[in-house]
Amino acid sequence: MLYPGMLLLLLLLLPLTAWYIWKWRGGDASLGVSTLSPFKGITAKGKVLLMHVSFGLQLVAIAGIIVALARPQTHDSMSSSNVEGTDIVLALDISSSMLANDLQPTRFDAAKDVAQKFVNGRKNDNIGLVVFSGESLSLMPLTNDKAALVNALQNVRTGALNDGTAIGDGLASALNRAASGQAKSKSIILLTDGTNNAGDVAPATAAQIARQKGIKIYTIGVGTNGSIQITDPYGFSTTTMETKIDEAALKNIAKITDGKYFRATDSRMLRDVFAEIDELEKTRLNVNTYTQTEENFMPWLLLSLCAYSLFLLLRYTVLRRIP
Repeated sequence: MLYPGMLLLLLLLLPLTAWYIWKWRGGDASLGVSTLSPFKGITAKGKVLLMHVSFGLQLVAIAGIIVALARPQTHDSMSSSNVEGTDIVLALDISSSMLANDLQPTRFDAAKDVAQKFVNGRKNDNIGLVVFSGESLSLMPLTNDKAALVNALQNVRTGALNDGTAIGDGLASALNRAASGQAKSKSIILLTDGTNNAGDVAPATAAQIARQKGIKIYTIGVGTNGSIQITDPYGFSTTTMETKIDEAALKNIAKITDGKYFRATDSRMLRDVFAEIDELEKTRLNVNTYTQTEENFMPWLLLSLCAYSLFLLLRYTVLRRIP
C-alpha cells in the first residue's frame, strides 16, 4: 500500500452498518385491519433479503473506493550490490583570463557548465571542488551531495582571489582534499588556461606527491593561445591580453601521475574531454538490481463499480418504490 492510512476510512462502514440495523429494527410500519385472512400466503422475506443485499452492495462499493485510494501495490525486488565509488576533486582556474570568449559564452562559463553535467552524472562518487588563480581555495570537501556541489559551482566567480595562475597551489589544495577520501581510486581534474606564474608550490612537485599517494591527475588546457578579448563581468570594458597554455607542464603533470592531458579549444571539445574522463574514471560497480512496482488499484475500482451497478439495478427494478 502506498497510502495505508487511507484504510482507516474503512472504519466508517461500522457506523453505517449500525445505522442500517437500527433503522430496520424500528422502522416497521403498522396498519389496523379487522382480519388478516386476505394476506395469508403472502411473504416479504425475499424482498427483505434483497434490500439487505442492496445495502451490502453499497458497503462493498464504498470499501472498494477506499482500498483503491490507498494505492495497493506489488513489489518484486532483487538487489545484490557491491558499489565502490571513486574520489574526484575538480580544480578550476578562476583567473581573469578565463573570461575570454573564444569558448562561448566564456571559457569560465563553458567550464562550469560542463563540470556541472559531469558532477550530476557521477552518482556513486564523492567529489570535491577547489578553485585557484593567484592563490587557491578549497570550496567543497569530498561529498556525494550533488545538489550542494552544483550550487557551489554555480556561485563561483572570477576575481574572488588574487589574480594570477597558481597551478601548483591549486594542485596542493586538491591533493589535501583527495587524500582525505576513503575510496581506493582517487583522481584530480585540473582545468586551466595559462602558465604557472604564482603560488608557493611547483606543479611538478605537487605531481610527485600525487604519484606517491596514488592519485591520478587529468589536466585540461582550455582556450586558444595568443591575444584574447576579455570583457569584465559587468560588460563595461574590454581588454586585450596574451595567453599561453603551458602544455609541456600540463603533460608532465599527467604523465607523472599516470593521468592524461587534454586540450580543448572550443566548447564542443571541452564537452568531449569531460566525456572521455568520465569513461576513464568509471565507478567500480558489481550490482545486480531488479525492482518492479505494479499498481493494483484497478481491480478494486472495478469491484466498486460492479457493486454499485448491481445496487442501482436492484434499486430501480425489484426494489423500486412507488410513491
